[in-house]
Amino acid sequence: MENQKGFKISQYACAVLLIVSSIALVAYQVVAIDDVASGLLYYVAQSFLLAGSIFGLDQYIKIIKRQYHEEHNQ
Repeated sequence: MENQKGFKISQYACAVLLIVSSIALVAYQVVAIDDVASGLLYYVAQSFLLAGSIFGLDQYIKIIKRQYHEEHNQ
């Protein structure tokens, strides 16, 4: 159980770092060249997609587990 908790923390840290890094890169490009390159926009989109998938999938699994336990504990 402890190993699973460490795994979840690393997943959440990865998701948050992806979002923070993409925002930082966009801010740097806006300040440096007053524009955002299309490649960076792809990176931002993929970062938000992965982070959303990590948080969303975990929430979906929690809901399924809760429903399963409610059905079998009655």
